[in-house]
Amino acid sequence: MGGSVLSSNYEISCDPERIDVTLVHEFLRSSYWAEGRSRETVERSIRNSLCFGVYAGDRQIAFARVVTDRAVFAYLADVFVVPELRGRGVSKELMRAILNHADLQNLRTFLLGTRDAHGLYAQFGFGPIPEPQRLMGRYGSNATASTQ
Repeated sequence: MGGSVLSSNYEISCDPERIDVTLVHEFLRSSYWAEGRSRETVERSIRNSLCFGVYAGDRQIAFARVVTDRAVFAYLADVFVVPELRGRGVSKELMRAILNHADLQNLRTFLLGTRDAHGLYAQFGFGPIPEPQRLMGRYGSNATASTQ
């Protein structure tokens, strides 16, 4: 499960032992989609997802996780690149690694939510849901308007 992909400048790994949980928690708890998320919740989400870390040497610089049954459905969540390294192609390399992962091939549905990165995801085949009226959601009491 801990396979790695070497790109020209970065290593992308699914090894959960390498994830810098402090980095991930600090970033997420101040993001618009996960504001205030507890460390315990971040740790549980990592344990129960297929996670991708991007590393420059020993330093983690990006993260994403995929919630999936590895057969039919996947949801991409919590994608970020540390601010000082944005604009250098890290997110594109991360997306390529995610979409090329053996466990994420031939899925019927691969969803994500974004407020401001439509252009990035469109490059990888994501677009508006064809029949949004068929989807419904249930949001917990701690969900903010920005996560809905």
